[in-house]
Amino acid sequence: MTYKSVLQVLDANQFETDLTEAADLCAAANAHLSVLLVKVAAPLQFGDDAGLSVACLDIRMGEIEQLDRAVVAARTTLKDLGISFDVAGEYTETAWDNDLIGERARYADVTLIGTSMDPALRTRSIEGVLFYSARPVLLAAHGQSMTLLPKRIVLAWNSSFECTRAAREALDMMRNADSVNVVLVDPTAASRNNGDEPGADIATYLARHGIKVTVDRLPSAGRRVEEVLNRLAVDTSADLIVMGAYGHTRLREKVFGGVTKAMIEAPIVPVLMVR
Repeated sequence: MTYKSVLQVLDANQFETDLTEAADLCAAANAHLSVLLVKVAAPLQFGDDAGLSVACLDIRMGEIEQLDRAVVAARTTLKDLGISFDVAGEYTETAWDNDLIGERARYADVTLIGTSMDPALRTRSIEGVLFYSARPVLLAAHGQSMTLLPKRIVLAWNSSFECTRAAREALDMMRNADSVNVVLVDPTAASRNNGDEPGADIATYLARHGIKVTVDRLPSAGRRVEEVLNRLAVDTSADLIVMGAYGHTRLREKVFGGVTKAMIEAPIVPVLMVR
């Protein structure tokens, strides 16, 4: 997939660093940047007569004004950078923000999520893209720049539908990369899943697309899967981890934890997720 339309979801309260990083990414990839600044409304407060309190209305008017200022500031930042862009703002209730973001993401090739967002809004934004857009999400990592032109990629593989979609989504990236490490953690040989030689089928598929592939079958040795993935990414100086997301339900991930949840909360390198 060649990415020519990039959506950046930003927290209207704190967005400058994420915005400039997205602009650099789009400039390098010659892509259009669509910026969506999101301001989540304060909880409703009702007065003694069961109507909205005056204080609540004042707070909400102030929030809308803050969003308007953020939109103007983002446009001012981008206008002199020589990239194609548009900027919009959305004032929304908490219950609706993930649907809203998912709907916007349908009209972009990929959605960027930075590191400066409110944690709760960041999680809802990621889930909105993954569950309501049929598009990938690219998660930033602290201390490492994002790119749509990675040179070293780690593809997390477990033969699931989600991993299959992720591999297909990232074909162009992997074809243009210098190296791709396909990593399987504690794989078992089974004809209906990994085959008699785990990793051989996906390696053959990728090689037919001209991709330089190394298969790493790694033992967890008591570590969590995400720890193994992150360790390999660091050891190979990877620019990007590509992975399927939410192979289990969101409820199971939230209650019991999971690889998706762990990679969302603390990515070591940028992560491209697909569901």
